[in-house]
Amino acid sequence: MGTSVQVTPLCGVYNENPLSYLVSIDGFNFLLDCGWNDLFDTSLLEPLSRVASSIDAVLLSHPDTLHLGALPYAMKQLGLSAPVYATEPVHRLGLLTMYDQYLSRKQVSDFDLFTLDDIDNAFQNVIRLTYSQNYHLSGKGEGIVIAPHVAGHMLGGSIWKITKDGEDVIYAVDYNHRKERHLNGTVLQSFVRPAVLITDAYHALYTSQTARQQRDKEFLDTISKHLEVGGNVLLPVDTAGRVLELLLILEQHWSQRAFSFPIYFLTYVSSSTIDYVKSFLEWMSDSISKSFETSRDNAFLLRHVTLLINKTDLDNAPPGPKVVLASMGSLEAGFARDIFVEWANNPRNLVLFTETGQFGTLARMLQSAPPPKFVKVTMSKRVPLAGEELIAYEEEQNRLKREEALRVSLVKEEEIKASHGPDDTSSEPMIIDTKTNHDVVGSHGPAYKDIFIDGFVPPSSSLAPMFPFYDNTSVWDDFGEVINPDDYVIKDEDMDRGAMLNGDDVDGRLDEAAASLMLDTRPSKVISNELIVTVSCSLVKMDYEGRSDGRSIKSMIAHVSPLKLVLVHAIAEATEHLRQHCLNNICPHVYAPQIEETVDVTSDLCAYKVQLSEKLMSNVIFKKLGDSEVAWVDSEVGKTESDMRSLLPMPSAASPHKPVLVGDLKIADFKQFLSSKGVQVEFAGGGALRCGEYVTLRKVGPTGQKGGASGPQQILIEGPLCEDYYKIRDYLYSQFYLL
Repeated sequence: MGTSVQVTPLCGVYNENPLSYLVSIDGFNFLLDCGWNDLFDTSLLEPLSRVASSIDAVLLSHPDTLHLGALPYAMKQLGLSAPVYATEPVHRLGLLTMYDQYLSRKQVSDFDLFTLDDIDNAFQNVIRLTYSQNYHLSGKGEGIVIAPHVAGHMLGGSIWKITKDGEDVIYAVDYNHRKERHLNGTVLQSFVRPAVLITDAYHALYTSQTARQQRDKEFLDTISKHLEVGGNVLLPVDTAGRVLELLLILEQHWSQRAFSFPIYFLTYVSSSTIDYVKSFLEWMSDSISKSFETSRDNAFLLRHVTLLINKTDLDNAPPGPKVVLASMGSLEAGFARDIFVEWANNPRNLVLFTETGQFGTLARMLQSAPPPKFVKVTMSKRVPLAGEELIAYEEEQNRLKREEALRVSLVKEEEIKASHGPDDTSSEPMIIDTKTNHDVVGSHGPAYKDIFIDGFVPPSSSLAPMFPFYDNTSVWDDFGEVINPDDYVIKDEDMDRGAMLNGDDVDGRLDEAAASLMLDTRPSKVISNELIVTVSCSLVKMDYEGRSDGRSIKSMIAHVSPLKLVLVHAIAEATEHLRQHCLNNICPHVYAPQIEETVDVTSDLCAYKVQLSEKLMSNVIFKKLGDSEVAWVDSEVGKTESDMRSLLPMPSAASPHKPVLVGDLKIADFKQFLSSKGVQVEFAGGGALRCGEYVTLRKVGPTGQKGGASGPQQILIEGPLCEDYYKIRDYLYSQFYLL
């Protein structure tokens, strides 16, 4: 049999819950994503808690909470200790995302699921990989190769390819085939016939009807309309993911129109986020990279966007219409929730959602049709203690300190007593036992007696009889100066402050105000009150999620044509729709497992390792094909002296084989090639390419179906046998390698 592969969903199937999947490859356990939602529901992590200690490696695909939000908690509480692999942007932006989540929660609750230290510990040892970098695992994972590839959904977002013995397992969730301002499209279509494809059906029922230019126009016109009548615009966004595309759209539009309305980007880590993003240009779209190479123009300088890290700065901003992008997108916490409550009752204001809110959140409630006119909101904030509460708190802290000091002193006394021996009589040196015979026969025989000093019992730990001695060490040196070692010890809080401001963990890019907030140890409490908010403002939702739509998902799965397909992360209706489509048109082996249901997707192919003999390889002629080299080999299977299978030369000349064309032709690319050769070419509908006046090319699947049928495809040339026909055929052959 082939490589053993089992897939077990831990979270995120038949619903929109966070993503977390266990994949076992020949006994090596991968955790694919470790997500949580903005509600931080611990019940979602129960399946993960049962297998966390057995996980050997963690692969992270995107830098948002749904894909990595549970990582600090899992490492602290669930026993997860496996190495973590991610791209550099996923590592850095994911770290800032979790900082923002913690600080947002800590300001409105006694959040204790994880701390800043837990976040640092979870991310400090992440192994960072670049796109297409093959990383060879060792130890238990010997022979397994992992590599991240472009997903196109978020900066650094990855499709993971796991390879063992020539068989590929592809994990592709939340990908986007469309090229955007700051990201290239996914490379999922570059994979052909993997053993297993694990992908999501999130947008299987959604079909985008709007071109990017039209969608952007509607987006900007909606914002401009509300600004021009004196209203404010709130965009609830994530910390460091899809918000980057929105910032570029607004920045470019403001530059072209010379608008005077201010734009604010408000999160606890906004400055750090943009600082990092400005250094990740090589991970972005080709247009951004080329612009920087030619003109040194960094797209994320953001001349029209002001970065804020606390709401006080927004409150103190000049009055007038403004655009605010604030976290969190779910409106469950963060600055966006506070701003919504303040602005909701003004009909001139706009709350513009750019993604579907997480299930059970305030954002999802506001996106319902029709939207509610009133919402009940619990508002909380942390305030410093004052008056009697502060006095009571300080008295309690002093009492605890006294108890701790007393405990330490008692422990120290016990240690001193223990150092002088366990005998009770050692503390009373002058008690004499007159009943004891002090004539002790020594080791030298009865003629000698050991000396015994009467009056005390020597400690059992002493080397020789002696009276108790206590060393009173002088507190001053030879020059009469008092030396206090504590004056030269760097306090922990000073070290933490230096690490935050100088960048021990985040390369000096953590906002100073955010760092001071992290280190604020003033006694405080959380106060809450319930409000009924009148929703008079406009509520609009537009699709800027950066995911492929249903038609594109089906097309790409058909192009990849996996041997076995596993569907995850979608509501039941979308999952079943895509499963039936794939069963009928693409792949006979389609699985959609439930939570903790293990499906065996081991390949039906048999894989053997063989050695290529030197005699065989000396006569092989390789031809370059992309990054690889290919050759046709005629051989027979034999065994070497070490009893290992080997390919040996044929004992006699092999019969001629049928010519094989190797390569993958894209009709659109071939159209450009023919145009460069002076051939009049155009698409004639149905995927057919009209070449000149008489010749037509089309791709045909193995069953005669056009387009994306599974299996190898054929290219048909139709037309009369004329000069144009043979010329087009020669051009077509030139796009392949003949073996």
